Parts: sequence; C-alpha cells; structure tokens
Amino acid sequence: MSSSRSSSVSSASGGSISSKTAQDESIASDLVVTKYKMASEITQRVLREVIDRCVPGASIKDTCIFGDKRLDEETSRVYKKDKDVKKGIAFPTCLSINNYICHFSPLVSDPDMILKDDDVVKIDLGCHIDGYVAVVAHTLIVGATREKKVTGRRADCILAAYYAAEAALRLIKPTENNTAVTEIIDRIASAYHCKPVEGMISYQMTRGIIDGEKKIYQNPSDMQRREIEKQEFALHEVYAVDVLVSSGEGKPRETDIRTTVYKKKEFVYQLRMKSSRAFLSEVEKRFSLMPFTLRHFEDEKRARMGVIECAKHDLVEPYPVYQEKEGEFVAEFKFTLLLMPSGQMKITGLPIDLDLYESEYKIDDSDIKQLLTSSTQKKKKNKKKKKGTAASGATALDNVEAVEDDGDEDFEDEPEKDAKKKSTKSKKTNKKA
Repeated sequence: MSSSRSSSVSSASGGSISSKTAQDESIASDLVVTKYKMASEITQRVLREVIDRCVPGASIKDTCIFGDKRLDEETSRVYKKDKDVKKGIAFPTCLSINNYICHFSPLVSDPDMILKDDDVVKIDLGCHIDGYVAVVAHTLIVGATREKKVTGRRADCILAAYYAAEAALRLIKPTENNTAVTEIIDRIASAYHCKPVEGMISYQMTRGIIDGEKKIYQNPSDMQRREIEKQEFALHEVYAVDVLVSSGEGKPRETDIRTTVYKKKEFVYQLRMKSSRAFLSEVEKRFSLMPFTLRHFEDEKRARMGVIECAKHDLVEPYPVYQEKEGEFVAEFKFTLLLMPSGQMKITGLPIDLDLYESEYKIDDSDIKQLLTSSTQKKKKNKKKKKGTAASGATALDNVEAVEDDGDEDFEDEPEKDAKKKSTKSKKTNKKA
C-alpha cells in the first residue's frame, strides 16, 4: 500500500495515483454508474423470474439453481469483447422460508424443501459487472391474492420490514448517520409489534467489496454496541441496505443445516492439503472476494472437503443458515443504493402490493409518516411551485405510504412536471399501512 512506503517520493506519487484510482472507481464516474446500472438490470430481471417460480410445489433447490444459472447467463452476455472485465454472481441465490432467516441455498446432494401455500419466502441474490455489485432481497407469500389476503404475524413482519426499508432509503444521505437508521428501523418494527433481527448489518460497497468500511447495524448485539462507531454518509457512496424483521424475539440461531455459502477473506496461509489448495485457487480465480456457494463447483464432494481446511484457518468466511423460533416469521427487503448529487438512487428492489396485506397495527408516529412520504430526490431550484402542493402532502401523510421505488427506472432525473404527476398518481392509489 502506498501509505506504508518509506520513500516520501513514492508515497506522494502513490497517494496521487491512489486518489485518482479511487475517483475513477466511484460513482462520480459515469462509466461506473453505467456498470452499476447494468448489474442492477440483470439482478432485477432474475429476481422477477425467481419470484414467478415461487409457487406451491416448487423445489427450493431447483429454484436456487435456476437463479444462479440465469445470473451467469445474463452477466456472460455483457462485455464479451473485453476479457479484462470480470462479471458474474455477487451473491448466490438463497431462498429462506418462514422462520429461517437467511443463507439457505442447498447443494445438489442436500435435502430439499418444497414450497407450499402461505410460506413466507425470502429471496436473496445479486451480480456484479467489473466488480460493481447490485444485490437485492425480496419477501413474498406463496399463494397470496387480493381475495386471499395475508393477515396476522405474517403481514405484521412484512409490512414492518418494507416500511423500515423505505424509511432507511430516505435517511441514508449525506450528513445523516448510521445510528439514525438503526433507530428508525427499530421504531417502525415496534409499531408492528415486531423486532429487527439482531446483529444484521448493512454495508457500504466499493469495487469488488460487498462488506466495506461503513456499516449500519440493526438491533445491535451487546458486543456490537461496544464497537459501533457513529459514521456519516457521504456523496458518491454505495450501500447494500438490508432490513430483516421478525415476528418473534429477533434472536438468530444457527441451524444444523449445512453451510453452503462462503466468501474468501484477505488472509494468507499455506494450506497442507492439495484439495484445499486447489479449492482456494479456484475461488480466487472465479469469485475473488464475492460470496459463492459450493454448488458452483463441478466436483461438489471435493469442494466440501477443500472448504473445511480453508474455513479452519480463516481463509473463507462462512454464511451459516440462521433461524428464528419455530412458528415465527421473518421478512427481508434489501436494495442497492447510490448516493448521487441529485439524491438517493435506488437501483434494485421491488415494491410490494400493499393490498395483499392486512395488519391490525399501523404507523401512528407523525415523524415517521412524514419521512415515508418525503422524496428521495433533491428539490430543483428556480422552479415555481404548483398550487395545492401542501394539500396533497397532507393527504399523503394520512395514507402513510412510501414512494414505491421499483429499481427499474431509467436512472435519469425526471423532469419536475412528470415527477409531480407520478407522485400525485401514487398518492391517489395509496392505502393505509
């Protein structure tokens, strides 16, 4: 690293190059934003396809395999002529149901699970283009329709997680800080008599890194509370915002289900076993520092053997399958967020049909209502305000509905007139939370 060089000349030169490289790799560059956009379009497309397959009788194993296959197919179609541009899966497809919290992505040799009506399904996946990552998570109820509404604790945790994610979207902006986001997630979960899943973290992302320097904790554990640093968000930063809410105590417990998802760590150790060295070499070549599943290896048995020594010596980080208490439910919404000069740019994440959910609880806090109805885009200057803006704003507060960012827009600044029309239309169709 340039900062550790003893020569002052080298340090100065290295620092200058490092600064320029950092800027070239940030979303201050139009090319970088384009690569994020390409990754997000693929992620969104595959998420929709996976959602379509979540029907009664569907195999979770087959659905995960399908999701990864589609991510590989779609990313292989871009930058074909530029061999230096790496692309592929940034987070393997995981489907975790009901009280299972996250990271369920079974191997071909593992026992399967079959979806049935009323299952709470959390889908988690992502891809990258040239190291620029777009990840997403979405929760649905199998078989839910407007005639067969979701009620009870299923509806409570889904609405809590959805609105908490929408509130986080509006708070993550320059000059705001991570502790404010932690607090708002907790307050919204409490409104629905739910708990954020303890210890879950949303990370800043940079090129090739999904778990960067800045962190947003939700329901931090006692150990995390001692380590938490107050960190401000800044322009041109990128975040993977991950909100998980439980109908129960929010205490994750490791299951006895085999861990299949791992990520290489930046640590060096001379492995003894040939199979372990071969495994780690393939991980470095194919996935770098991105999470992967052992299912991605042609010889699954060798991969299972190789990962044991790698994990023992801290060369790879395991992503265990966590669960809540039996009978409870967990919902998750994750999106990728770019902090642009024009405001927050949410490039992944799908809205939910609020008419499918019916809860006995709702958000009464006026501050939270106002936050949820606020815009994620900066107000344009030197424009005359239309009459009746205040009145429509008051109606939106009564409806307590957030702007539905489906992550599938053109990623261009909307003309103010069109944006207002869109906002007015959204407010007319909103329902109470």
